[in-house]
Amino acid sequence: MTQHADNRRASLLNAALDIARKGWHVFPLRPGAKRPALHHEAQCPRTGACAGGHVKWEQRATTDPGRIRAAWSAGAFNVGVATGPSGLVVVDLDVPKGKGCSDAPCGAAFFGALCERAGHAVPATFRVRTAGGGEHLYFRAPAGVRLRNTAGSLAPLVDTRAWGGYVVAPGSTVHGAPYEVVDDRPVLELPAWLLELLQGPSKATTAEFRPVVHRDVSRVARVALERETAAVAATLEGGRNAALLRGTRAVGRFVAWGDLPRHVAEEAFQEAGEAAGLPPAECRATIRSALDWSIRTARPREAA
Repeated sequence: MTQHADNRRASLLNAALDIARKGWHVFPLRPGAKRPALHHEAQCPRTGACAGGHVKWEQRATTDPGRIRAAWSAGAFNVGVATGPSGLVVVDLDVPKGKGCSDAPCGAAFFGALCERAGHAVPATFRVRTAGGGEHLYFRAPAGVRLRNTAGSLAPLVDTRAWGGYVVAPGSTVHGAPYEVVDDRPVLELPAWLLELLQGPSKATTAEFRPVVHRDVSRVARVALERETAAVAATLEGGRNAALLRGTRAVGRFVAWGDLPRHVAEEAFQEAGEAAGLPPAECRATIRSALDWSIRTARPREAA
């Protein structure tokens, strides 16, 4: 290992330890990237931490200095902060991407307008500039409240990360650009007005999630649709799109057999995917692809 690589690894280890001292739970991300460096469930060896079953990144995130040193001894991993276990809600203010977007409003502008409409100044809290030029605003989650991630529901280019989510920590770099602390003041508790917006008009909870199913659906198809959409709605970040694809394919055979109108399946899975926090456009594309596949490959009913 070169001196530069040694220095980089040591710098990221120190960043992970510094963050853990705040009580925030960290886990390794791929070097120079945003994705977890931990294995997927399909490749799980069922040994070590996973001896009793696959353990995902949110459960493996830690504040234990010994475990952090052991993890970062293996490489110059970026640092992820698991927001839920850390008791954090992070507001992610993104910037528009693509050609012709240089003059378009950014997430910070939309969030500022949101604050103004609510009659409040933009909260002055711990703030990080992201590699892409956006910002992360850190807040303490209120006691006894378990918020989930949101994607654009507060305002365009404004997402939040809580349970089921994570952010890239300061000290990390993505595509050579750093994540940097730009305001090191103490982390504020999430303002009550913002909490109210995030809780919003309550959607069905995961346990209560049921799609609206028309009468022209067979009983077996109805049960399958309710089961698969509830599973999608309950999926945490990192597996949501795969769960949506898998669930839609599982129900797609009923569409192919004529037991379930395609538009009913599309509407139900769209609602489930958005309930899990997926962007609407991503839901539509995944559902369309999954149903097309199911209709094309479904075996005849008598052979199923």
